[in-house]
Amino acid sequence: MFRSWIKKLFGAAPTGDVATLEPDHRFYAVGDIHGRLDLLQQILTMLEPDVPIVFAGDYIDRGEHSAQVLHHLRHLTSSGTRPVVCLLGNHEEMLLRFLDDPERTHRLWMRNGGIQTLLSFGLDGIEPDMAPDQAIGLAARLRHAMGAQLLDWLRDRPLSWSNGNVAVVHAAFDPERDRTDQPREVCLWGHPNFLKKPRRDGVWVVHGHTIVSTPSIRHRVVSIDTGAFASGRLTAADIRAGEIRFLSTGSTRG
Repeated sequence: MFRSWIKKLFGAAPTGDVATLEPDHRFYAVGDIHGRLDLLQQILTMLEPDVPIVFAGDYIDRGEHSAQVLHHLRHLTSSGTRPVVCLLGNHEEMLLRFLDDPERTHRLWMRNGGIQTLLSFGLDGIEPDMAPDQAIGLAARLRHAMGAQLLDWLRDRPLSWSNGNVAVVHAAFDPERDRTDQPREVCLWGHPNFLKKPRRDGVWVVHGHTIVSTPSIRHRVVSIDTGAFASGRLTAADIRAGEIRFLSTGSTRG
């Protein structure tokens, strides 16, 4: 079901004039992982070891190894072997909201892949429509399973990252607002005009969140979420001045 759904969405091939693309330095941007530790490990072998990486959020839910993905990314950011930035995605936001207010938020998260994340942390007895006291108890168990270091790391994830005239964000920017003045909800959940209305300031925006069958470029917006959890294709964009090259687990595309 998911595979056929993905193929129907945003099937345009990568297009667009990249002559105005001016990052200060080359970097990789990686799309939504969603618990696919195997694909994360594969894509890392495809990326040159001295080039910085920016992960665009949504590391958890849907896939079976969300806990392992979080631990791996935290290790990458702290190891010092290369510059690594991990942005916050809306699925990480749902986890954090669950921990802070489990009675009101557990249903939304459970129905969007939270069950798989809880299982990956070794928790059981999970029901999508649990009673308030069950939700509170489950949040306490998850907090203990994650540990303070991982939870602090997750809460500290930035919403966006900029390099020259290129910005990376999980979901979207409001095209009418400066890149430094973006609402949290827009960065994490999207904006109705993001893919429709070109920005007037010349800023390029790289994002995940919205599934595309192939990575695409339109109106200086680079879309790199290729639905890895279902398609098996985790995509990275190799971005440098005047050039974007897409790589994915399963294929390489220039």
